[in-house]
Amino acid sequence: MPQIQLTPAQRKVHRADAHHLDPVVMIGSDGLTPAVRKEIDAALKAHGLIKVRVLSDDREAREGMLQSLADELDAAPIQHIGKLLVLWRPVPEKAKAIDEDRKPGPKEVKVLKFSKRGGQKPEIKVVKVLGNQRLTPGGQIKRAKTFKKSVKKSAAG
Repeated sequence: MPQIQLTPAQRKVHRADAHHLDPVVMIGSDGLTPAVRKEIDAALKAHGLIKVRVLSDDREAREGMLQSLADELDAAPIQHIGKLLVLWRPVPEKAKAIDEDRKPGPKEVKVLKFSKRGGQKPEIKVVKVLGNQRLTPGGQIKRAKTFKKSVKKSAAG
C-alpha cells in the first residue's frame, strides 16, 4: 500500500496536533517485528495520529523505519525528530448498529430509604422509571417538565 501524500500545510497542522501527544508504541532492540507493526496499526485505527518512540541510536535506521511503516500501514509520515516518529492515518468511520425496532424502555432503579433512627438497615425499593419520568434526590418519581414556548415566539410565528 502506498503512503499518504500530504501538503506541507496539512503536515504542519498534524505536527501541531501531535505536539502534546505521548508515544503510544515503543520499538526496542528487536526492531520492527510483526507484533510491533500490529500494535502501530491498531493505534492508528483508534487514534489516527500517533507518536512512536524508537530506542535505536542509528538515525538512518529510524528514518527507514518511518518510511517502511508509512508504506506498509498506508499512513503519512508527519515528523521524525530525535527518537520520535509521528504517523497519521485518517480514522475509519465506525459502523454503528442501529436497531429501528428498539426504543428506550423503562429503567429499573434501586432507591435506598434510610431510617430516621440510626442503626437500622436502609429499605431498598426497586422502582421503574419510564422515559418521560425522572427520579428526584428524595427517591420520588416525577414527570419530566414540559417546556413552554414564550409568548413572544408564539405571537410572532
